Amino acid sequence: MSRNNILVGIDIGSSFVRTVISQKQGNESKPLILGVGIAPSFGLNNGVIVDIDETISAINKSKELAEQTSGVPVEHAFISINGSHLCTQPSKGVVAVSRADGEISEEDVTRVINASQAISMPNNKEIIAVIPCNYTIDGQDQIKDPIGMNGVRLEVSSLVIEGMAPFIKNLSKCVQRAGIDIDDLIFAPLAAAKAVLTKRQKELGVVIIDIGKGTTGISVYEDGNILHSTVIPIGSGHITNDIAIGLRTSIDVAEKIKLEYGTVSSKEIAKKDKIDISKIDSSEEGIFTRKYLAEIIEARVEEIFFLVNKELKKIDKSGMLPAGVVLTGGGAKMQGMVSMAKEKLRLPAQIGIPSELNGIIDKVDDPSFATVIGLLLWETDENGFFSQDSGGIKLPQIKDILQKIRSVFKTFLP
Repeated sequence: MSRNNILVGIDIGSSFVRTVISQKQGNESKPLILGVGIAPSFGLNNGVIVDIDETISAINKSKELAEQTSGVPVEHAFISINGSHLCTQPSKGVVAVSRADGEISEEDVTRVINASQAISMPNNKEIIAVIPCNYTIDGQDQIKDPIGMNGVRLEVSSLVIEGMAPFIKNLSKCVQRAGIDIDDLIFAPLAAAKAVLTKRQKELGVVIIDIGKGTTGISVYEDGNILHSTVIPIGSGHITNDIAIGLRTSIDVAEKIKLEYGTVSSKEIAKKDKIDISKIDSSEEGIFTRKYLAEIIEARVEEIFFLVNKELKKIDKSGMLPAGVVLTGGGAKMQGMVSMAKEKLRLPAQIGIPSELNGIIDKVDDPSFATVIGLLLWETDENGFFSQDSGGIKLPQIKDILQKIRSVFKTFLP
């Protein structure tokens, strides 16, 4: 087995660290899943590293489990990065076409993307990625791939993803100390979108909501371009905390109650349905109604969708996305989540699950694996290059070009 064909994704979340090892299959865009490892994560809070040793231990455990099932050692990987410290801002870049005959080259595209990242930032922030959304040539906009076209003036509208430099360095340090080289840091909401959204959904207009333990990631697409992406500092872990407080029980018992009896809609629960906590954990006691439990969950989920809708209003897309809502992440599996999304966001809604994979797909056929599968799909499209809708540049020898872009990044950083 050629090591050059091995792709590894590691999703470092607040609840679990997930590692998936895959193999590229010739010209096919979908990788073959070889190994999966999942380990509990105790070193993160709301997507940010709070305990380096715990995080390294979780990464190592997840990596070792994936190596055991695949027989392939993990030496390098694509890593997800998440947290409410991450944000995006639109930017533009403009350059003159360099060739005398006016034909736009790969170098022109690289230069215009570099130009779009020349933005002012606080000293404690740094750029993670620059996503080209669409190009304009001499006033003609909505161009997806300008290479080979002719013009004098080339412009790009891009989305700049930035985050707190200390948090980014702490994440990188944990991965490197686990003995893994970083291929790239990928913004988690975009990775999840790569795994579950179709090209048609992105063309029509869609929002993906990735509900994790500590955060909820949002990405909005329209006309094939990403319009907006952000992270809300509330997730399914906050629901567990609410249950623990409301029922006066431990976090572990609250999590079991949520998974076994939790539902988002209190209207569908009869008032007489009761739950005895002692049957869940013999060391605790108390009886409560399922309706009361649903009311606790419903209040927090309503808050999540209220904040999502607030983000949609910022870009004038509230209730205006024909392809609707795609829910993913571990928190999306709760009963009644789809119905609540339809009601609160006034859009069609569905659960997003990674599909069209080969290999041991039964291990990753779950919304909670959307981000890590998206990391594997990030590098390749049907042509074996980075694709426009994944947030990269469709160019040959992309790794060399990315190295050049990274070197330019540093010139703009303090």
